[in-house]
Amino acid sequence: MNERPNIPISEQFRLVAKEWVTLDGAARMLEESKTAVQSQMMKALGDKPAAHAERDVKASPEWHDYIQKMVDARSQANLKKVQLEFLRMKFSEFQSDNANRRAEMRL
Repeated sequence: MNERPNIPISEQFRLVAKEWVTLDGAARMLEESKTAVQSQMMKALGDKPAAHAERDVKASPEWHDYIQKMVDARSQANLKKVQLEFLRMKFSEFQSDNANRRAEMRL
């Protein structure tokens, strides 16, 4: 993760969250379009029984590439989500450390 030490944690969170929203949107678009893409590819094969067209599409390098792109997009979005959780944990640790320091100063 690209830590930005001079930027407040809240701003780091905002920036990473914005990136996650974009990546998640791209991944969801690929996932939601899967059936439509498959149908278009089947239609492009011409007059062929649906089961045969589906088999041919799913065996094609183009379908494999589409699925790989979809999985990669979801993986990128998931990685960005983990980075958000890291920032959330970092902020929690920061708050805890501050509370501990205040408690120690009262002793």
